Parts: sequence; structure tokens; C-alpha cells
Amino acid sequence: MPLLPVIRDFAAEASDPRCYAALDGGWSLAVADVTGSTRLAGQGRHRDVNFVAAGVVAVLSAAVRVGQEPAACQFGGDGAIAAVPPGREDGARTALSALAHWSAEVMDVPLRVGLVPVQALLDQGLEVMAALHDVGNGNSFGLFLGAGVVAADAWVKEDARWRLPPQSGPLPGLESVSCRWNPVPPRRGTVLCVIVDAVDPGAPGLVELARVQRAVEAIVPTAGAAPLGIGERLEARWPPAWRSLWMEARGGRDGAGRGTRIRRVGRALAGSGLLALLLKMGWRLRGFDPQRYRRHMAERTDFRKSAGGPRLVLDVTEGEADAIERLLARAAQEGSIRYGTARADATTVTCLVGDVTADRHVHFVDGAGLGFWRASVMLKAMRAREKAGQEGGADKGMETIPLPRER
Repeated sequence: MPLLPVIRDFAAEASDPRCYAALDGGWSLAVADVTGSTRLAGQGRHRDVNFVAAGVVAVLSAAVRVGQEPAACQFGGDGAIAAVPPGREDGARTALSALAHWSAEVMDVPLRVGLVPVQALLDQGLEVMAALHDVGNGNSFGLFLGAGVVAADAWVKEDARWRLPPQSGPLPGLESVSCRWNPVPPRRGTVLCVIVDAVDPGAPGLVELARVQRAVEAIVPTAGAAPLGIGERLEARWPPAWRSLWMEARGGRDGAGRGTRIRRVGRALAGSGLLALLLKMGWRLRGFDPQRYRRHMAERTDFRKSAGGPRLVLDVTEGEADAIERLLARAAQEGSIRYGTARADATTVTCLVGDVTADRHVHFVDGAGLGFWRASVMLKAMRAREKAGQEGGADKGMETIPLPRER
């Protein structure tokens, strides 16, 4: 029997708690987020941040998988989260510590990592529900509902008890991460990144999130707002950007030598050159159809996900973006949600490619210029205003995420 239920119709199922499994106290949540994103963004290192976040998903997926069951991992632009099944905690700890070491020492991207037992969240009355979003041929992304996943992220950021120290170690799976495709401009007007969390951590909060999701779908059916369309505007860059080559050269196992890095660059140049040629000429090679691969790339992106609440990267008109932002602003004024949005002039793509011939690949999208991170800054500012209002005697309904008591 599968560990987690599978969702195939995001619009109909992703906000429905009945489509998820409630995680019991034997599970844990692995959390990783890049620190100093403001500095990195100011240096123009947006793609480095996305690469590290995708690397977390790749390595954690390998570390926590049970048999052939897909792992519930989710890319967050400047971080990632994963559901760790019972018995996989040690592997998750080792992977997280090695990721933090690699990210800081090799990529010069500080990464904060931690592991939160679901039981600690349940003790605070915070539920965690998880499912897998199947995007074709068994390729899937993790989906999460409930206030527990938002709280786990906050605990790791705010309380050192939940963090893990960096430590050198192997990073199997990291060699599958790449980012050789050009940013994709919107075809409808703008790329809108959306993050929504409920104020109420219980069932009423889930009801509000479902209501917001339905209202967004009424403005623009999200299935038709996929930022990569059907893949027709995806362009394989040749030669790849030097920064992309630099990042791929530093993938794989921690501490790879100069010779290994040179070979990785050579493989990246050869692979991207061949793909660009096949796409330009319309050729197939030994059963590999580059046009079909490009269509599957568009289908197998995480532009719609849930991590407590909806996380979306949508290709919309300016009018649709305005309508979505007005909807969210009204719901926030009513005290039911917190949200953040950010607009971008393109969508960036980071790839996790297992076996192309077996059609095993998924792709992570973000708004150019770290759209998800910019949206999260807006959400955090909203939460900070609520907290300041509470301390000044504001509306009691504006709750903040509880930190755990000493046990």
C-alpha cells in the first residue's frame, strides 16, 4: 500500500484534506532555506539560490525514499521541505548536514537546515497532511496541507534547537540537477508568484484556503496559466551560461576534484549542444524525441503546489494579476489569510533529470529574480505587522505561529 495518496487533478483535489494523509508522530519534516537571500539577490545570484534549493530536493528525495515509493519533497525557490517517513531520520540528518556544508563551502550560499518531528507539531495542535502530485509517468511532487508545515519552517528559522550543523558528506542525487534553459517570457502578460497561508491553524483555516483557491480558479483556471505553456517557448541555451556550467561542475558528491568537475562541464556542453541541435533540426535520436521531451518538461513542472497553503507561479494577464491581488487583499483584511505576491518578467527553470530515456524527470519553476522569495518577504512583513498589532492589543484573531515549549 502506498505511503501517501496521489493527487492528479490539482484544481479539484489540492485544497481538499480528504485527498491527503495525516502524518502521525513517527514522521518528521526536513526543512532547508537559504539565508542571506537579500545579499545574494543584490549580487545577481538568483540562479545559484534556485540551484541549491533544487539540490536539496534531489538529495533529500534519494535519502528518504522508501523502496520504489516517491518521496514527498517540495522546491520553494530559496529552500525546500520534505516529509521523512519513520526510520529515515538518520538519512535525512546526514543529507541535510552534507547539503549545508556543500552549499556554504562550494556554492558560497549559506543554507540553514533542520529536522522537526511531526510529534512535536502535534503536541502543539498543529497537523501535517501530505500527498503526492503525479504529473505523469509516476513523476511527482510533494504537497502539504495544515499549519504544521508552516510552523516547522518557522521553528527551524527561529529556534536553534531544531537545526543541524554543516558536515561534509556524500550527496547522491545532486548530479541530476541542471539549469541550462533560457528564462521563459510570459505569453499572456506577466508571471505572478503567489504564496497564501491561513491565519487560523485549524479546520477553519483549511476552509478559507480552499475558498481562496476556488476564487483564484474563477479568475483564471490555473491549468491554463502554466508558465511554460506546452513547452513551445522553451529554448535550450547553447552554449550554456557559464554560471550554469559552474554550478553543474560543483554538483555530485561533496569534494569532487578538478578532473571530475572538468568532465561534468564537458558532459553539460555536449548534452546541451546535442539537444539544441536536435530541437533546431527537428531530428530524433535513438527513440529520443526532443519535441516530446520539451512538451513533457512543461507538463512536469511544479507551478502549482501547496505547502500549508497555495504556492503558485502563473502566466496571467495584468488584469488577472490585479484581480488575484485584490482578492487576496480582501481576504487578508478580513483576517482569514496572510499572503505575498511578486511579479516577474520571465519564468526560470531548474531541472532534476533522472533517466530521460525512461521519461523520469521533473522541473522546478520560479519567477525571475527569485519571485517566490520576494513574495515570501511580503508575507513575512504582513506577519510582522500582525505580531506588532497583537503586542499593542490588536485583534486577538490574528494569530502567530506558536513556538514549541521546552519539553
